Amino acid sequence: MSVGSFLFATVDCLDPDRLARFWCAVLGTEVDAVMDDGRYVFLKGSASLPVLCFQRVPEVKEGKSRMHLDIAVSDLDAATAQVLELGGTWPDEVQRTLDTFVWRTLADPEGNEFDLAVS
Repeated sequence: MSVGSFLFATVDCLDPDRLARFWCAVLGTEVDAVMDDGRYVFLKGSASLPVLCFQRVPEVKEGKSRMHLDIAVSDLDAATAQVLELGGTWPDEVQRTLDTFVWRTLADPEGNEFDLAVS
């Protein structure tokens, strides 16, 4: 049984417009729709990218995210540098390895964790 086939991920945040601009640059996409006076900002998805929605909420993120994005890159150093230039952070500056899989856990400007990975 299939519950549904439309997939998108929603990120709670204080500033949907700011995070949408950050993620557009990281993922090479663009804003697709803005709804409810900017409360929701949707990024354009593709065959290899789910639609991302940034939803304004009043509270600040606390603690580690239970779900995160893993982004495949060809050059880990270059991708990390780009994320840092865009306002992201690399909180622990640790590179992890599992067999041939290598990744770094970074965070967007509001502290939402994500991994850059190469294998």
